[in-house]
Amino acid sequence: MGETTQKIAYTYLLDPNLDTVNWQEVLGLFQKVNWKHRIAEEIRNAFIISTTTIFIYDRERLIAFGRVVGDGRYYAMLADIIVDPDYQGQGLGKYLVNALNDQLKNYHFVNLSAAPGADRFYKSLGWKKQTTAYIWPQGPKQLRQHCEPD
Repeated sequence: MGETTQKIAYTYLLDPNLDTVNWQEVLGLFQKVNWKHRIAEEIRNAFIISTTTIFIYDRERLIAFGRVVGDGRYYAMLADIIVDPDYQGQGLGKYLVNALNDQLKNYHFVNLSAAPGADRFYKSLGWKKQTTAYIWPQGPKQLRQHCEPD
């Protein structure tokens, strides 16, 4: 089904059979990076309708993942780019972003919403801030973290 490559001691799975993913482990990694208020079954459903998914394992342990939400041709958004804090600084985030972005050749728009504090990381990979992007804040925290002051 999907493509598997081996680097160092890690296994990189692009578009694996999602029935083999332990969604409680995915939820645990979201919680470890303080992205709370998620439910394993809802995460699974979101990944199922994603256009591309990628998971990285250290032996049997899930250490990173990401996905693309898109229409298959014109618009795509990188989402849920997560690297276990114990493994950050090894290039895994860069690998996730580049591997997902490589799947999006010839798209008209590819974007992402960066976690607060991740600007420098994405800029170092060549991403640019978009002047025409807008968000409909889903609460005061999102308003505070992702919106310009009025």
